[in-house]
Amino acid sequence: MHKAKLSDRLLGAMALGAAILCVVGAMLDLKGGAADHPDMLLPIRLAVLFGLGVISLFAAWWLWTGRASQPIRDDSAAPLFGRAAGALPAKGSRLPPLLAVVAVVALLAVAADRFAFPPSGEPGAGSDVAEAPASPGPPPAASQPPAPPPAAAPTPPVVAEAPPAEAAPPPPVLAAPPPDLTAPPPAAAETPPAAQPATPAPAEPTPPEVALAPPATPPETVAPPPTAPAVETLPEGHHDAVVWLDVSPDGRTLVSASTDRTIKLWDLADRRFLRDLGVHKDMARTALFLPGETQVLTAGDDGEIVLRSVADGAVLHVFSSPDHDGANKLAVSPDGKRAISVHQSGTIIVWDLENKSVVHVISGHDWSISSVAISPDGTLALTGSIDGTLKLWDIATGKAKRSWHGHERGTYGAVFTPDGRYVVTGSGDYAIKVWDLDTGHEVRQLDGHFGTVYALALSHDGQRLLSGSLDGTARLWDLASGRELAELTGHNGPVYAVAFGADGTLITGGIDRTIRIWRADGGEQLAMFAGAPE
Repeated sequence: MHKAKLSDRLLGAMALGAAILCVVGAMLDLKGGAADHPDMLLPIRLAVLFGLGVISLFAAWWLWTGRASQPIRDDSAAPLFGRAAGALPAKGSRLPPLLAVVAVVALLAVAADRFAFPPSGEPGAGSDVAEAPASPGPPPAASQPPAPPPAAAPTPPVVAEAPPAEAAPPPPVLAAPPPDLTAPPPAAAETPPAAQPATPAPAEPTPPEVALAPPATPPETVAPPPTAPAVETLPEGHHDAVVWLDVSPDGRTLVSASTDRTIKLWDLADRRFLRDLGVHKDMARTALFLPGETQVLTAGDDGEIVLRSVADGAVLHVFSSPDHDGANKLAVSPDGKRAISVHQSGTIIVWDLENKSVVHVISGHDWSISSVAISPDGTLALTGSIDGTLKLWDIATGKAKRSWHGHERGTYGAVFTPDGRYVVTGSGDYAIKVWDLDTGHEVRQLDGHFGTVYALALSHDGQRLLSGSLDGTARLWDLASGRELAELTGHNGPVYAVAFGADGTLITGGIDRTIRIWRADGGEQLAMFAGAPE
């Protein structure tokens, strides 16, 4: 059993106290409140108190035994889109503070019950105090509206003074009619003073109200809100994130895959859209040119690996894997004879592209596989899982040659160096690492990103590395020294795909639906294939 920490034991003691107070409060309400407060809220209060008492008692046991502090797995490194997900490294449990909150809520509920609905015998019971003065209250309030406080103690003096004050007005009223009947001039002289205080009073408030009305609503001119800058769009562009890019061997065309399920072909020389190459049943993940440049192989979350014609997008063959979940990534051997798909189920499948058959089905990882790469000679494959595990495979036999925990979080990008001696990986721990395949040791780490490194591409000469990250940037590196050469900023959000053009230009794609082309040295942006209108 996991040993409880001192802080958990203290929280457990607090939760136990809260449970006891809840039960005691409920019993007091049940004993005295049922007769004194026959309201509809009593059953609800009892149910709440008993319920919180039981929950607090359970929280006390959970905290005291140390179960709340057992570590849980962290799934924060799972991909940000698609169904690929899984709990990864262990991290501390959030239960202790949550259980402490339960105890605090229970204590507050008891306090609210005692103060808001106290029994009649306790001091401060609001209903009894309010009812006592209610019966004698109306007479004094009716006899003396202006000053309720004095009316309570000196009742006789107040009553004595009130009649004279009220009797004084009647004599003048009785004396006024005689002068009016005998002598009109004096009556008129006495009438104005009596009428003026009453007549000017309504006349005076009226002008101020009329005078104040115009300033309250003065005329005004309202400026329209600022217009947002226009965003460039392309009707044929992607409707969602661009997650994969691959340049044809001759460098003339570019193929892209998107979470909008489509595969598109672009002309890099003329910087224009060429055609759609097809649609997956679920989001597309990978699109790769085969040698000869007449076919592309695509994979997606529907679990299908589809061979398509570049000329018109016609489907030539479907390699289906319905029992292994979606195909996260895909790699093709340099000779175009083998393809390897890695799946959300942790399965690795080696396909024979010539004979259209399955070579190996390997249960390679315990978690969803998020990266795959094939060595330049086509004999080895590297796979990486979302738990940070890396495995090196012999493609011919389907056997693992080496396995090691390379990253603290998932590995989402992997590329071999041209000589096949090293492999480069990018991860959710923000690091890019270079591994010696002969020894399995890390030889260099490239730091600079502050978000998951989601994609990697290596220049044709193997000297420069391009990385795309969820931090919204792409970065260019000198692989030999590990020095950062340039930072590419311009995407509105994560960068999911990177590639090198034949002329050394840099190509990036991201969540903003755009594909951008940059100078080879990482300078200004040269062109952009915009996304479709929203």
